[in-house]
Amino acid sequence: MSNATPGSAPMAANPLTRAVLEIDEYASGLGWDQPARLFALVDTARLRAQEPDLATQLGLDEQGGEAAAPLTPIEQDELPPRTPLDEFLATIAWPDAVIGCAMTVERLMLPPSAENAVPEDMDEAQLASWVAEHPGRQEVRMTVAVLRDGKRESAVRLREKDSPTEVLTGAGLVPGLADALSATFATD
Repeated sequence: MSNATPGSAPMAANPLTRAVLEIDEYASGLGWDQPARLFALVDTARLRAQEPDLATQLGLDEQGGEAAAPLTPIEQDELPPRTPLDEFLATIAWPDAVIGCAMTVERLMLPPSAENAVPEDMDEAQLASWVAEHPGRQEVRMTVAVLRDGKRESAVRLREKDSPTEVLTGAGLVPGLADALSATFATD
């Protein structure tokens, strides 16, 4: 499914979709086989007003950024190696200035037809190995973003169709990761 015309950048229906596609494009520029990346999403106008030096560093100053997106993704420190994603996300607490967050991860995906063929009684390592060897596997990069108010958006890019015109977007494409990111805003 294409969300752009040939030779153009992806069109975004709303600010969150625009942020997801911006992050997807950034990740695409880094190439494949990259670690997961976490981004804070901040209100661009608020960033300009409260942190003008940072806004200038990010190219969002008033002179160069009048057409800037309403949301600005800011990449966070590298995720700790060998820490399961769900455990890492459970440790995050965002300051009030962060109105959303996003993550990009690469995974192997199987077609729905492979679901019935999954052997039973496998541990995680065995299942990962089985998926990696499956002839129908697809490498995908998933970018998921959530806002504090509950809005969600995702972008999925297949490695074999690595083109900005082949990025699939939708709010419900990666619900598990969206739930995990939303939980980083939960207050107890």
